[in-house]
This record gives sequence, C-alpha cells and structure tokens, in this order.
Amino acid sequence: MVAVKSPLAEADRKVAGEALQGALVDLIDLALIGKQAHWNLTGRHFKVVHEHLDELVDLARQYQDEVAERAVAIGVNPDGRARTVADRTEIPQLEAGYLADDKVVAAITDALAQVIGRFRERITATDEPDPVTQDLLIETTAALEKQHWMFQAQV
Repeated sequence: MVAVKSPLAEADRKVAGEALQGALVDLIDLALIGKQAHWNLTGRHFKVVHEHLDELVDLARQYQDEVAERAVAIGVNPDGRARTVADRTEIPQLEAGYLADDKVVAAITDALAQVIGRFRERITATDEPDPVTQDLLIETTAALEKQHWMFQAQV
C-alpha cells in the first residue's frame, strides 16, 4: 500500500488535518440536513425554499469533495463515514416529519451561522501551519456566508 507523504511538517499537518476533518463533518451533515428539509418541506413558500435547499446541498457536496481531497493531498485520511459524521456533528438536527417552510428557513439560517463560526475558527488556526488549506477554508466560508445571507433574508 502506498501512503501519501505530506509536504507539511508533522505539527502543521496535524493542525490542518483537524481543521479539514471538522470542515468535512460540517459539510456532510449540512448536505444531509438540507436534503432532509428539502424532502419534508411544506408551506406557502415551498417552491422557492425547496429549490434553495438544493442549491445549498450542491454547494456543501462540492466543498466536501474539495476539503476531503485537500486532506489526502497533505497525507491525512478524511473520514466521511456515516458513524463518524453522526458522532461528531455539532449541527442541531431537524425534527422528523413534515417541516414548515418558515421553521426550515430559520433552522438552516441558524445551522449556517454555527458552521460559519467553526469555519472562521479553522481559518484562524490554519493561518501559519498551512495557508493553502486556509485559502480553501476561506473560499468555502465565503460561499457559506452567501447562503446564510440568502436564507436569512427569507426570515
């Protein structure tokens, strides 16, 4: 078996790897929550919110892949298994069953705010150890902040 060697010093790889793993868990669960809301949405603004949730899910899935591939590039194995995500997520989960559009918008807005807060902490943590990882986290955060604005505008 071939192992990917990191171009980073071990301590720097550890910091960047932890930031990337946390980001991966956030993005996977954000996509799952977005789809759960998408499937169970009801209300007067169904169509607009339904389609907006698809945009959010697509964005989260795009950046999941980029984050995971960055981890591998620095010699860190990403862990996106269901059990790992379930055990480590910090995003509040939605209720089961049908969900009113206004409650979904509020819940997604709150979830995005929490995820963005953690991403900003990761940006700070990776400033010195790995500016390339930091750049990816900045790019991802900008996209998440745009989604936060668009959901928040619907509240």
